[in-house]
Amino acid sequence: MLQFGGYQKLTLLDYPGKLAATVFLGGCNFRCPFCHNSELFAPEALYPEDEILAMISSRAGVLEGVAITGGEPTLHPELPDFMRKVHDLGLKVKLDSNGYRPDVLERILAEGLADYVAMDIKSSPAHYGEVAGVKDLDMERIRRSVQLLMQGSVPFEFRTTVIPELHSEEDFAAIGEWLRGDEAYFLQAFRDSDMVYERRFSQPTAELMENIKQIVLPYLPNTQIRGVD
Repeated sequence: MLQFGGYQKLTLLDYPGKLAATVFLGGCNFRCPFCHNSELFAPEALYPEDEILAMISSRAGVLEGVAITGGEPTLHPELPDFMRKVHDLGLKVKLDSNGYRPDVLERILAEGLADYVAMDIKSSPAHYGEVAGVKDLDMERIRRSVQLLMQGSVPFEFRTTVIPELHSEEDFAAIGEWLRGDEAYFLQAFRDSDMVYERRFSQPTAELMENIKQIVLPYLPNTQIRGVD
């Protein structure tokens, strides 16, 4: 059973270019210390699937899409079926993922269930496990998901939340070399809140965000900044 831990009936931000609803699935295979959705680490069903679908259906004349986020949605075996049901309502589907289950991502892409994918890039390969909060992380699983997106035909973006205490300029140079290409890459400024898993991080300044952007641009010319006032 899908564990819906939250629902946002309308967003202009979560699905680029679409008026969308956002559903939050509980459970995650990472423990990023800066996560702002830490209440979703443990699966908890606050809404049954039929209620979620009814709420989405009631707004189908207004909505253009549904963003599925978490937590980590690919942990749920029922995810592909839910994505089909959203498509049956005539809506597009955006999937947010950390990319640690490339087998699931491959199936979703092959079956045409995602119309847009946003994959989090936690850090450079050398520091990935530390930033993701996973000891002995299998980096090849992340690399495979990156390749699936880069070699596929589904629109996608990569994005990194910038945390001064966890990232160095060298990390972003390494990310640029790794992801080199014309895909969309977003640098997201970390923001603290009561829901952050570990309350020990600071928000990057606009100057730092711009400096990092300049480091990345030679490799990823379609880099943009999010979350800076």
